[in-house]
Amino acid sequence: MTKNHPHHHDGSVGHNVPEGAKSAQDPVCGMTVAVTEETRHEDFGSERFHFCSEGCQATFQSDPWYYASGRSREAAVAATPGTQYTCPMHPEVIRDEPGACPICGMALEPLLPTDEPSEELVDFTRRMWISAVAAVPLVILTMGELVGLPVRDWLGHQLAIYIEFVLATPIVLWAAAPFFRRGWESIRNVSPNMWTLIALGVGAAYLYSLFATFLPGVFPAEYRMGESVGTYYEAAVVIITLIFVGQVLELRAREKTGDAIKALLDLAPKTARRILPNGDEYEAPLENIREDDLLRVRPGDSVPVDAEVVEGHSSIDESMITGEPLPVEKREGDRVTGGTINKNGTLAIRATQVGADTMLAQIVEMVAGARRSRAPIQGMADRVSSIFVPTVVAIALTSFAVWLWIGPDPALAFAIASAVSVLIIACPCALGLATPISITTAAGRGAQAGVLIKDAEALERMARVDTLIVDKTGTLTEGRPKLTDVVAMADIIDETLLGLAAALERGSEHPLAEAIVEGARTRDIVIEKASDFESVTGKGVQGLVGGRQVALGNPAMMTELGIDTQEADKAADELRAQGKTAMYVALDGALAGLVAVADPIKETTASAIRELHAVGLRVIMATGDNQRTAEAVAGQLGIDEVRAGVLPEDKKALVEELRAKGASIAMAGDGVNDAPALAAADVGIAMGTGADVAVESAGITLLSGDLVGIVRARKLAKATLRNIKQNLFFAFIYNGAGVPIAAGILYPFTGILLSPMIAAAAMSLSSVSVITNALRLRRQKL
Repeated sequence: MTKNHPHHHDGSVGHNVPEGAKSAQDPVCGMTVAVTEETRHEDFGSERFHFCSEGCQATFQSDPWYYASGRSREAAVAATPGTQYTCPMHPEVIRDEPGACPICGMALEPLLPTDEPSEELVDFTRRMWISAVAAVPLVILTMGELVGLPVRDWLGHQLAIYIEFVLATPIVLWAAAPFFRRGWESIRNVSPNMWTLIALGVGAAYLYSLFATFLPGVFPAEYRMGESVGTYYEAAVVIITLIFVGQVLELRAREKTGDAIKALLDLAPKTARRILPNGDEYEAPLENIREDDLLRVRPGDSVPVDAEVVEGHSSIDESMITGEPLPVEKREGDRVTGGTINKNGTLAIRATQVGADTMLAQIVEMVAGARRSRAPIQGMADRVSSIFVPTVVAIALTSFAVWLWIGPDPALAFAIASAVSVLIIACPCALGLATPISITTAAGRGAQAGVLIKDAEALERMARVDTLIVDKTGTLTEGRPKLTDVVAMADIIDETLLGLAAALERGSEHPLAEAIVEGARTRDIVIEKASDFESVTGKGVQGLVGGRQVALGNPAMMTELGIDTQEADKAADELRAQGKTAMYVALDGALAGLVAVADPIKETTASAIRELHAVGLRVIMATGDNQRTAEAVAGQLGIDEVRAGVLPEDKKALVEELRAKGASIAMAGDGVNDAPALAAADVGIAMGTGADVAVESAGITLLSGDLVGIVRARKLAKATLRNIKQNLFFAFIYNGAGVPIAAGILYPFTGILLSPMIAAAAMSLSSVSVITNALRLRRQKL
């Protein structure tokens, strides 16, 4: 990005140039500058350029052609908006500055992970250490006797209480200020959350201690020890410290969930080697590269942007984008993707997509979008949380009242301890984190394996589908048909027959036509020019080749031309039984032979379908191809059901038909014709090699473009749903067991009453355990 200069504007305004003095326009910021001997300048080409400041001069030096040619002004790039922040649990909350979510009180995080350290992590870490420094002497003052340090006896009880007050007050009023601020916001917004409970618990402990310190006379005599009343300063400070420990661990762990996006962002190099019109080359900042710029990619370099190869030949390692290990050969006319690695040759490329339009940028945005989306299963946690906090407050008040009424002396101390423990241990942070932290981690892991999750709902549904509908061409097969057979009849030879067919097909844009023409060229057959060419929709083509009437097409075309195909029908059936498309060739009104074309099945398809069966999916192939060819392909692959001769609207109808029978359906396809069915299915899976509209209609995109990606997506979805259920189980069980124990239900039987400090440690530990469990998805084998 060009360095922002404080005086950026167009050339119409600038420094006041003395009348009669020579002036020039700064090529970087557009400012008008007076030209004197001291004015900063640079020579480039045959021109001299002048600058208003050292910053503009340095920016020009980083990419002189970009500014000297006026490309920077042509680009007119809008200013990049600053970092925006969102809540990990409430993605609808978006703010321009960091802070706390007004709904749940959690720290907002950047929409896209950045390399900048989290301001909140830095702040909370500082507050944590300061709180810890105060907590240690407070614990020694109150519990030193237990380890042979009767410090309280040495100082005297009253002096010890004043020292506790001095140590605790800055921690409660300064260090814990973010907790109280969030707690107040939750009450003001009528959205009770974990901070409501923390603020109430810590506030109650501190206020009670203040009254006990300065107004002990307000307490009944049975609560006093002499003239003093017991305090909870150490409990308040230790609770604050432990909550900070949990928050710091949580913030660090949440940063790790964005590591996959950071790794994707790091794939793009920071510079690109620009080729100037005169052939000179130099390294230019990546953000200055525009569409149609010529760039050089040397062996070992990362491809800087999406581009077309205009010169050279090399192999490109695309594994970091697609998850596929084998390098892909690239030559003139081929497309290359930004972020991939050039292996051995040198390429000259022309930029086609830059900035936010590159595939890498779109992948990053899709992964970030999945992190912000909400899975349906999260609704259960939300409903529980909405009634949980008021219930906990009610339990805390009930516990307080019961202890005050029937508790042993000093009953008030027991009552406050149990109420504060209930409020602290019941914080629903772990419950709220259970789903989004798993989705976030899974989206990053999927991106590393070439599986892009558009939203959390698609991931959850993918775990539950039982039926997969796949297109044939481009999904099961390579999508690039090849000539396989030439069967000549009568007195014509194979080469002549193929030459006639290729001459006709050279005028057609059909994929099968390309295969015939390419097959003829591979065999070094001279392809003549056809005249009077005519394409008959759905039947074939005909025309004149070398003055002779030639027709090529299916049986319907031969019938229309009155040509008997009986002699070749058996051979045609045998070719179709092998999954090939057989076409009749007629010469001067008589059958001359057959040519057959097949779309090769991808090497990975058979093993992928076996794995799909192993993970419980029924596979249906829906194709526009004829029944015989479709069944041949299905037979080779072990596909469960075939629907042949299917039109785009039929695929959508098939989805609806199967859903009416109770099936949960995933649809995979790569073409424009697949888009309606992709949108109608429970989960649409777009093969990333396909059309943009297919990708837009799908919830999951596979960058590798084959069925192995579906296996990976299924494994990831199952693992993620399992992980979410584990997290919710931990959170529910933890709160279900923790609240009664904190309320003192075990005390009559065991004499155990949970300390508020232990409750705070347990609460922090529950959140950390949920995050740690979710982070296991980063190591999930796909």
